Amino acid sequence: MSAPDVVVFDYGTGNVHSAVKALEAAGANVELTGNRRRAQEADGLLVPGVGAFAAVVDALRRSHGDEVIDRRLAGGRPVLGICVGMQVLFERGVEHGIESEGLGEWPGTVDLIRADVVPHMGWNTVDAPADSVLFDGIRDERFYFVHSYAAQDWTLEATGPFPKPRVTWAEHGSRFVAAVENGPLTATQFHPEKSGDAGLRLLRNWIGSL
Repeated sequence: MSAPDVVVFDYGTGNVHSAVKALEAAGANVELTGNRRRAQEADGLLVPGVGAFAAVVDALRRSHGDEVIDRRLAGGRPVLGICVGMQVLFERGVEHGIESEGLGEWPGTVDLIRADVVPHMGWNTVDAPADSVLFDGIRDERFYFVHSYAAQDWTLEATGPFPKPRVTWAEHGSRFVAAVENGPLTATQFHPEKSGDAGLRLLRNWIGSL
């Protein structure tokens, strides 16, 4: 069986080459492109995100990445968001008291994590549900985080034809959402491409589901 095709969507936000290399190491055929047709047709789409919530949302909308994500999900085609690429999937983000509208795939707000030390930077464990596909075989591993903001509540239950979302949590000062598996839409707050062997296994788990 041929390796799945994965597009890393290039919409001008930060260095994404480490994600490309990690996906290749995990067994995918990878293309870094902002071409909407290729992003729409690929077996999997990875949406990276570096920087401020509002800037990432604006860049995605300018490149019509929001439309690509919507169309893929409407057709049940897998999407993986990483770091701010996960955060912008929520309804809104609040940074420095300024509220920005997100892509609205999930209800909820991304805001400053409640901790004595911010940003949360470094390795941390996660609390994944027993039926997680993403964390199969790596529930006890540590993953690399670097962020100051996160979703700290989860309210969405089962929607449409999809089962109840699998939500993975982590703790830094207080609990926050570390990953979500919601039908074709998957996301991680941490960086799997910077998480060594555990991150590589997680990407293999995602690729294996395509």
